[in-house]
Amino acid sequence: MYDDDYGVGVALAWLVFLPFFLLFLVAAYVIGSWFLMKIFDKAGVQGRWRAWVPVYNTLIFVKLGDLNPWWLLILWGGAVVLGWVPVLGWLIGMAAFVYTLLAAWRVGLKLQKEAVWLILYFFLAIVWLGINAFDRSRWNTAIPAAPWAGNFLADNTVWAGVPSQVPAGGYPANPATSPAGQPPAGYQPPAGYQPPAGYTPPAPPAPPVTQPPAATTPPVTPPPAAPSAPAAEPPATEPPATEPPAEEPKQ
Repeated sequence: MYDDDYGVGVALAWLVFLPFFLLFLVAAYVIGSWFLMKIFDKAGVQGRWRAWVPVYNTLIFVKLGDLNPWWLLILWGGAVVLGWVPVLGWLIGMAAFVYTLLAAWRVGLKLQKEAVWLILYFFLAIVWLGINAFDRSRWNTAIPAAPWAGNFLADNTVWAGVPSQVPAGGYPANPATSPAGQPPAGYQPPAGYQPPAGYTPPAPPAPPVTQPPAATTPPVTPPPAAPSAPAAEPPATEPPATEPPAEEPKQ
């Protein structure tokens, strides 16, 4: 009797709360799709209907984050098929979430958001989407390439209506690889580059200060000496006359 009453209570609870739960899921999906639509508008995605198609809208979001969308679809499929396997199903689902987290990091960079914003996405993704959807940030692809740009995670797919995320002229140099954290000499950002809000470009290095040479005073040349008078010749002196010796008287 007790078991029957408990089962009936659980069933009634489900009947009462299930409509509210479904309503919450529908509201969350509608709001999330609306926010994605606004972000897609900033990114130049053609066709707002793309933001309202389940699964497909998240694949586009991952593609805008420079990641191959097919890998996310594979991870989702693996989580569904292997979800009954202890630990393994949970790990695959967590890998899918980390994949979207990486995409959100790249999308945030293109909307002038620092990496610390991922904390908000981790706990409240819907709030993160709302802020990026309605703030004044503009879409900017002129950022350094993703760390995975050269491996199998990179997005190399071409979908109609979704613009390529490679900036015109290629990705700019990564400032972290430049001396003193500065771009290489002579680097010019691609056309249409919008710096992040509040960004102040570094002042160009000041040219080395060279001290002007000290004024040198011309050497003082003494006036030419007056010509010296010719040396006076000493007066000629005659030797004293010597008297001849006196002759002795002869004996």
